Amino acid sequence: MDNDLDNTQNSMNGKGLPMLERHRQQLIKDILDQEQFASVRSLTEKLNASEATIRRDILKMSKRGEIQKIRGGAQSINPAPSKKHISSSAFFVDKEKHTETKKRIAQRAADLCKDGDSIIVNGGSSTYMMGEYLRDKQLNMLTNSFVLAAYISENSDIQVTLPGGEVYREQGIILSSYERDNTEYYHSTMMFMGTPGIGQFGVMESDPLLIRSEQRLMKQTEKLVILADSTKLGKRSNFILCPLEDVDILITDSNADAETIRHFEKHDIQVIVVEAADD
Repeated sequence: MDNDLDNTQNSMNGKGLPMLERHRQQLIKDILDQEQFASVRSLTEKLNASEATIRRDILKMSKRGEIQKIRGGAQSINPAPSKKHISSSAFFVDKEKHTETKKRIAQRAADLCKDGDSIIVNGGSSTYMMGEYLRDKQLNMLTNSFVLAAYISENSDIQVTLPGGEVYREQGIILSSYERDNTEYYHSTMMFMGTPGIGQFGVMESDPLLIRSEQRLMKQTEKLVILADSTKLGKRSNFILCPLEDVDILITDSNADAETIRHFEKHDIQVIVVEAADD
């Protein structure tokens, strides 16, 4: 009983929802398949869990024959690294960061949608949270998030379209390496997406494969709406997805710096500010 409580407490961030044990263990396996070896310390940082929790996961998984437990960490039982890897944080980890503030941003984003709209929702933790506030609307939605598609399909009458491609379980998305993935036939009034950072250089992204997919989607929409809590403002990442001139609306929270907001507004971006939660 104490171990279960410790697992729940240690896999939470602030008031975020606990990461399910099976999700965390699947992420451990995915990380090991990609990197072959990972230390306990690196897994605690990537999965936002305590060392005690990670050590228990490693022990349970090694007993089931899913991974190999070694001194200081674990290694994959697969002889070669997995090819399905993109440089992006795990969905189930991101979903637990600044949860209440993200929900308020997601609700405000959903308020922009009207019955009859066709929208594009890019995969991510902030955009996933839009699902709760969209489910009573009559919409057509294209999304590369299979977790959002599953939620919407189970809880609403929204028509959902998924692109073709490969499943990236860790990020909860479907991506294609090819130029044609059926998205070129879809047209939307708005596209909603999160970002690891947005600032003077533009909207940032973490991986070229994500950029190719997102730029294809951006061609199919009239307006681009960025969901970014205040911790993402001014933050840099590895790559630039697009310049600020391509952004129509930015939704952030009240912890955002006023000067930073004015900078975005000078680039003709409509900035919508929601009240930040205590998370």
